[in-house]
Amino acid sequence: MRLLMLGGTEFVGRAVVEAALDRGWEVTVFHRGRHAPPAGVTSLIGDRTTGPEGLAALATGSWDVVVDTWSAAPSAVRDAARLLADRVGRFAYVSSRSVYAWPAAAGLAEDGPLVEGSPDDGEVPYAEAKRGGELAATAAFGADRTLSVRAGLIIGPYENVGRLPWWLGRIAQGGPVLAPGPATLPIQYIDARDLAEWTLDAVAAGLSGPYNLVSPPGHATMGELLDACVRATGSDAELRWAEPEAVLAAGAAPWSELPVWLPPGEMFDAMYTADVSRAVAAGLRCRSAAETVADTWTWLESLGGTAPQRPDRPQVGLSPEREAEVVAALGG
Repeated sequence: MRLLMLGGTEFVGRAVVEAALDRGWEVTVFHRGRHAPPAGVTSLIGDRTTGPEGLAALATGSWDVVVDTWSAAPSAVRDAARLLADRVGRFAYVSSRSVYAWPAAAGLAEDGPLVEGSPDDGEVPYAEAKRGGELAATAAFGADRTLSVRAGLIIGPYENVGRLPWWLGRIAQGGPVLAPGPATLPIQYIDARDLAEWTLDAVAAGLSGPYNLVSPPGHATMGELLDACVRATGSDAELRWAEPEAVLAAGAAPWSELPVWLPPGEMFDAMYTADVSRAVAAGLRCRSAAETVADTWTWLESLGGTAPQRPDRPQVGLSPEREAEVVAALGG
């Protein structure tokens, strides 16, 4: 198979490229040159944000599949898809479960109501951008040649958003650690490598349409994730579990100050109860939380403990000062 990866030097794109190389696929990476692409690929330099001239490197060539993870202006997906439609077999767009109209009901499948979006949009909020990207890909390639991978929370090696890296870094410091509970709280996420493998399997099998792509309900809990962080780092950290009501009353913000964690309620239902039966039937396999955490820690250690940070995403996690304030409010 010949893969064209739009991006491919960071996080999800890099996972897709490495998975394709492991399969012996011929891989071309189109990127801005800000980061070195993985060894073994053909590298094309361009910048899709600069208009048609930024896509000049894609003016020739043909591939079996293109994978795109773009999350900004849908018009950038539109322009690339139009340019490639006659020279590429299939288009896989890594979208998001954020495309579902808010609030997304518990147990929502792929037929849930969607936000409005347009392939011609410029900079719009994330949900509308991802929906516009889906529409742009489908308009150029047709529904039968377009795969929309509606991912939820993505973690794993190369993460440049900071969620799992923050927990690993904090727990590696040791000592008492505020752990938002309950420990049995189920979470849904996808390791970027599992997303990559499933996506490549899906395009090779000729699948099309939308698929929710996160781990099945019950695959992992908040406790399993944080316990795995303690084991992977080998620290003396002591997880001090606090009930959701107490954490919220102490002023800690779910998701942003306490990454991954969401208390039971509307946001939890939307993020952590997705129906993924369609993806499971199509071969989705998810590695254990312990493996994801251990491999992410190994990667972090190789970087000296500091993960890269996407410039368009805010820093996450409690600062030491904020953690002290929250712990004090909890009576700790």
